[in-house]
Amino acid sequence: MSANVRIAYVICYSQQEPEGSMPYKPYVPCRHPGCSALVPPGQKYCEAHKPLHPEEVRAASKRGYNARWEKESKRFLVEHPLCVRCMRKNPPRYVKATVVDHIIPHRGDPTLFWDESNWQPLCKKCHDQKTRNEEGTPTYHY
Repeated sequence: MSANVRIAYVICYSQQEPEGSMPYKPYVPCRHPGCSALVPPGQKYCEAHKPLHPEEVRAASKRGYNARWEKESKRFLVEHPLCVRCMRKNPPRYVKATVVDHIIPHRGDPTLFWDESNWQPLCKKCHDQKTRNEEGTPTYHY
């Protein structure tokens, strides 16, 4: 049994609830590349790596997604009602856009956040795929 598995075993089983109640969820590895520290479920990074990922741990409202964003994104979707990625497919698919996406992730830059030329209308499926691909290869600033 490796050290990390042993630690996970100890953490999971040392937090047992009294008999008859549901057990705790197991701890998960930190998402920072190369880090194997275990964090509680729902957290992405260990305490050592949280400062390196400030945009991931701040609330959406603190990242600029506020009432002004709601108003501007709704207006943008009225002007651009179809998903641009679905329209590029062959044959084109006419799918209603429900999300305003930042083409280049703003990572907290307010100029890039509010630059309308950096916005694109996407359906939820396309937005989730794009976000998953971007988060799989994030840009780190040390």
